[in-house]
Amino acid sequence: MSNLSLSASLSVRPDRSQFFKYESVSLSCEVQGNSAGWRLKRYTVSGDRSDCGRKWGKPQGSSCIVSLIPSYSGVYWCESGSGEHSNAVNITVPAGAVILESPALPVTEGDNVTLRCRYQGIPSNLTADFYKDGSLIRTQTTGEMTIPAVSKSDEGLYKCNNSEGESPESWMTVTGETFIIICVLVISAWSLEVIHMSKII
Repeated sequence: MSNLSLSASLSVRPDRSQFFKYESVSLSCEVQGNSAGWRLKRYTVSGDRSDCGRKWGKPQGSSCIVSLIPSYSGVYWCESGSGEHSNAVNITVPAGAVILESPALPVTEGDNVTLRCRYQGIPSNLTADFYKDGSLIRTQTTGEMTIPAVSKSDEGLYKCNNSEGESPESWMTVTGETFIIICVLVISAWSLEVIHMSKII
């Protein structure tokens, strides 16, 4: 996709990239200014490219509520009538009973991030092995692991497994810290007078 718009973003609630079958997710197009003409779109693993409300999803204002099934796995984004688009998000709905709860949206360097290996049955928090880029990084009896103060080196493909199976892989993106610099220009009455006099001369 081209024409990435900085004025539009896709939010995901809950902020996860993997979901069990029949779980619901709220996808929202957050647009600065006039949001008219923006639509939520998707491209699934089965090759379906369509808008929310056509064959899937329930539009609610600028949001789309989706009850997920495995064939809905794919890429979701917001797009304007002129072809501008937001960030894209991957949503995965495995046929199996194990998922990795990891952020669908980029996380910021310095944040603490918790990954959870969930089983659809009971108990849901079994002992789990966590992998990054194919290598085992941790085994947790609680079924979850926290990465304190994430850095760019933590970016990568994550998955988990437990006694009931293995989750799909999901990519976690880490972005740099955002700094806002505010510049204030102060012009005194004296300086304004000098400028005025110089124009007269």
